[in-house]
Amino acid sequence: MASGKTAAGDRPGNAARAGDGAGPGSPGNAGGPAAGGRTPAGGGTGGGSPFADDNETAGGALTGYLREQATAFLRGMSLRGESEYDADHLLRRSARRIAGVLHTYAPLTDPSWSEPLRAELGWLSATLGREPQYVERLTRLLEALRRLSLPAAPEPIRTEGPGGGANGAADTAAGGGPLALGAARAAALLERQLTLARTRAHSATLQAMGSSRFHGLADSIAVLASDVPLSAAGDEPAAAVLPPLAGQAYQRLSDAADALPLHRAANPYNAEAMRASLGAELTADLQDSPWQQVRILLRLSRYAAEVPGAGAPDDPRTAEASLLLQRHREAAESAAAVAAAARTPRIAPATAYALGVLHADQRHEVEAARFAFSRLWQWSATDPQAAQPPVATAAPPGARLPGAPGR
Repeated sequence: MASGKTAAGDRPGNAARAGDGAGPGSPGNAGGPAAGGRTPAGGGTGGGSPFADDNETAGGALTGYLREQATAFLRGMSLRGESEYDADHLLRRSARRIAGVLHTYAPLTDPSWSEPLRAELGWLSATLGREPQYVERLTRLLEALRRLSLPAAPEPIRTEGPGGGANGAADTAAGGGPLALGAARAAALLERQLTLARTRAHSATLQAMGSSRFHGLADSIAVLASDVPLSAAGDEPAAAVLPPLAGQAYQRLSDAADALPLHRAANPYNAEAMRASLGAELTADLQDSPWQQVRILLRLSRYAAEVPGAGAPDDPRTAEASLLLQRHREAAESAAAVAAAARTPRIAPATAYALGVLHADQRHEVEAARFAFSRLWQWSATDPQAAQPPVATAAPPGARLPGAPGR
């Protein structure tokens, strides 16, 4: 390998949330503190004050924010020699924010400059995000297999003596659980496939970081730190231009969230959705894509609100909703990885059974996240007098939702 590093890289197993590479110009994926990832060295929390000076122009406020993110991007490049994990995390984080803000505030910039830059930032975010994504997915699935294969708590068998009292108790069969036979082979299969995918992703990252395409992008970001090509609308007052554009981003989020099947997701055990994910008419990918789109729109809205003068979002649901949709994405993509492993030719029946149970477990986590999101998002409509939204965290792995039958 050109860099002399191992294919697996030097990144820790508890990698931060990976970028999703939703396409050119997309904000990418979670990975910042809001998504549960650790803050890398020199990372900060992102964004400046939501307020701008009364006399500041919209272009001036946008320029200040973009310069801050461009500086973070360049700092991430300088960190690569010390820690690839911290450097790539900071590069992804700043790339997502620059691309997202350029998308929301497109009327303020020169489109011949901003659109190609957004495309390149989307490419970089997707490339850097794949390796930590595979790391976390493997960790998640191996932990789920370990949890599912644990033996159930023994229930004593009580026998009544002549006097009516219990004179003995016997434990049920101990040892491995019902998945013990196939869980080890399923874990080995998943580890082999996901480690290979991680190795390829790491190689792709090394190639990208040494490519002329990346160096061209780095040059553009260096120019961005000193000069932002603005349109005529950038001369307007920030208070008159930025809040409406940020409001449009939030409105797109609200419309997409309201279009989700929230009433169906409000059922704590949505067997209809579970069956649909196994059928040909409505595959899991088609089911999940509207939820993934809402997650991307939520991220765009959050980034838009970070620009000084845009105004802080007044919806208390967005922070919790971001976490829930991230959990939804992780579970959905983990289930897809299990389904891909189950299609391996000539696997043993016990291995296939273990993978089937694991797939159902991950789809159950998808439904748990949807259930929690539906309760959270419909909070304002059902209880407008409430001061705070209800706590709507997704159930931890293996936990039963209220009213849900045992799996």
